[in-house]
Amino acid sequence: MDVAVPIGPDNLLQVNGADQGAGRWKQPNDDSDRSSSPSVLRCVSSTWKEGLLNRKRPFVGRCCHSCTPQSQERLFNPSIPSLGLRNVIYINDTHTRHRGWLARRLSYVLFVLERDVHKDMFTRNVVDNVLNNSGVESAIVEVATESDPAVTEYGSEHKAVSKVRRKARGFLQEMVANISPAFIRLTGWALLKLFNGFFWSIQIHKGQLEMVKKAATEYNAPLVFLPVHKSHIDYLLITFILFCHNIKAPHIAAGNNLNIPIFSTLIRKLGGFFIRRKLDETPDGKKDVLYRSLLHAYTEELLRQQQFLEIFLEGTRSRSGKPSPARAGMLSIVVDAMCTGAIPDVLVVPVGISYDRILEGNYNSEQLGKPKKNESLWGVACGVFRMLRKNYGCVRVDFTQPFSLKEYLDAQRSRHIPPTLTLEQTLVPTIIDAQPDQAQFEGEQEEQPNSRDLSDEPWRRQFISNLAKHVLFTANKSSAIMSTHIVACLLLYRHRKGVALSKLVEDFFNMKEEILSRDFDLGFSGNSEDVVMHALHLLGNCVNVTSTNRNTEFTIAPSSKVPALFELNFYSNGLFHVFISDAIIACSALALLREQAASEVGGEKGGPSAHLSQERLIRVAAGLSHFLTNEVAVAPPCQTIYQVFHDAVSRLIQYGVLYVAEEDQEDQSPTEEPWPKKFPEPLSWRSDEEDEDSDFGEEQRDRYLKVSTSLEHQEFFVFLQHLLSPVLEAYSGAAIFVHSLSQPTAESEYTQQLFRYLLARTEKGVAAYGESATHYLVKNTVRTFKELGVLKERRENRVSLVELSSTFLPQVNRNKLLHYILGFTLL
Repeated sequence: MDVAVPIGPDNLLQVNGADQGAGRWKQPNDDSDRSSSPSVLRCVSSTWKEGLLNRKRPFVGRCCHSCTPQSQERLFNPSIPSLGLRNVIYINDTHTRHRGWLARRLSYVLFVLERDVHKDMFTRNVVDNVLNNSGVESAIVEVATESDPAVTEYGSEHKAVSKVRRKARGFLQEMVANISPAFIRLTGWALLKLFNGFFWSIQIHKGQLEMVKKAATEYNAPLVFLPVHKSHIDYLLITFILFCHNIKAPHIAAGNNLNIPIFSTLIRKLGGFFIRRKLDETPDGKKDVLYRSLLHAYTEELLRQQQFLEIFLEGTRSRSGKPSPARAGMLSIVVDAMCTGAIPDVLVVPVGISYDRILEGNYNSEQLGKPKKNESLWGVACGVFRMLRKNYGCVRVDFTQPFSLKEYLDAQRSRHIPPTLTLEQTLVPTIIDAQPDQAQFEGEQEEQPNSRDLSDEPWRRQFISNLAKHVLFTANKSSAIMSTHIVACLLLYRHRKGVALSKLVEDFFNMKEEILSRDFDLGFSGNSEDVVMHALHLLGNCVNVTSTNRNTEFTIAPSSKVPALFELNFYSNGLFHVFISDAIIACSALALLREQAASEVGGEKGGPSAHLSQERLIRVAAGLSHFLTNEVAVAPPCQTIYQVFHDAVSRLIQYGVLYVAEEDQEDQSPTEEPWPKKFPEPLSWRSDEEDEDSDFGEEQRDRYLKVSTSLEHQEFFVFLQHLLSPVLEAYSGAAIFVHSLSQPTAESEYTQQLFRYLLARTEKGVAAYGESATHYLVKNTVRTFKELGVLKERRENRVSLVELSSTFLPQVNRNKLLHYILGFTLL
């Protein structure tokens, strides 16, 4: 009888037949190359060729050649990529100036003592300078005047002003960092011990750090590190890596939820300063003018004193495994500081971080709708204790090439940035064949940017938004793909019903090759069988191993339990951005094939052999990418959507998944309309230059495509469609649920009702993908439906209410919305 067991250390050893070091492997160009160590797996019997990672890896992290061409050339040289990887937590006496038995025993101590803790990382008179800032003084007087109008008569001598100034000083004392060189060294030693306890390696690319170090020492501009945010350990990780490479520790903008006793003192001594998660925290909900001015002045003062900053644009850790939408408040302060002349320039450094397994384990409690637990000292202590009992595999940190903010700003000023249209303006005409209610857009034309200067508020907002999106896209694209990401993705969207271990290893090897061919790097290397076993071990109870007896091959399958599916989806999403453009093309092709099948008598021309207009395919894909804008970014703001999907189509043609129809078969279907030379906004997605470019001439615009019918190509095409299926299933479920909205409902209550509805569909087996009920997807559907104009939001007694808009009040239009989403969904 078949037995299903969760995989664990014991099962891992039985499957692998290896020693207790199972799961570890050698890293290429790694300073920790210790072939005699039992922690490094020897090659076990395997038929898979592993020459793939012996070739040159892609070097990720170059800054944008379109927006910052000078920065791209300034810090780079041809030898940078060849410097290779390094495990920063492997330290022995060779990393110090001393040798011998005692040096080996004290290597951690000697290493941290020899690090260069820069004297210029400590601020001077920062509190007094901030309080004397003209903006802060104006805010103090403004706040004091609100409480006592007599301030205008007595000026700064009035008691109310003194009271507000004391209040401001109190805010600053709670906010400012207090870096301690001795504590940084002590923490460096402690982190070496801790990280070696629960990580197998922390990999960095030495070439990337060389560029950062050169920027830090040779250019008279502060560095601003902008990492993706996946774990609480991110704060320590970046500071630790910079410390190990003699780069000045940054001042870290941390949420005030971490301002807890003892722990907050430790964070401050490492460079952390606390900011409110929401700046409008006055009792009446108004803007806190005083606090805002203090935060602006403090950030400006840090930059003026050449301090480095570390800002998490997402504001909070990602609960989905994908980057969260950017919250560019702190970034806007940096931009303003440069534009007001407080500093001549800033060097921006996006940072990608990838974990085999995050230390928090998972966010299942929050994805199941439970409120987030507030941080506490006891929680931190328990978390550290739990971490010491487990191993979390490997970490990879990618520091991308620093680029000049001034150069980026100048490039945007010289470039035409089309006005940003709402999702409602973009898609409603496509979905319901009608124009949206124009009354909702009154005055929008006046709000469009009329200049290319930051003094123009609409253009300023658009510039900062595009900068934040560009940084997050770069950081995410530079993040290495980990073994757990690939295995989770294969189990969920290629082998959901189970797969033999040998087949999983084969597909894992092919996926590695595919990822590298797309210029994404991997956060691991080694024999595929060993790496797969390592990933299965880390995924733990999320995976079931089934076997009839000990001599037969094992079958691996994802657990069917909802929390396990949520966790697997979290790690699978680490691979989401690699295939997203191809997946959107695959789903758009499915929608067009269905549309043709419905329009043809008997559906003869709607099968896999039907012709697809390349231009129409790209246009439908662009619409779907707009619809999924809250889920993933398919391109940075400087790149056209057309180019992204044209490249995706070309790639699928190169793979043989799509092929160009013969010329004598390219007769246009009578149901298709001829395409104009210029597409209407906002789906034109081509620049004028591209329309004139011969590479996008009429001969390519009119070509027709067919989907390959070979089994191998069909499997890959279906895999791409499966990647988007949980997202589309969540949105289709939300489109069904919106029919139940008969009266205005508090948004929080409506979100909970929708979540319970989607979760019930999953538990009853109605939903094909249990991960479609994650709470982050539910919140994204509500947000998207508001932006699409399905739901109308209004505030009443400081409560946000949602109701059906006049456009979607007719049931026929809601049915059209559901039909639009289902058209892309693999049934």
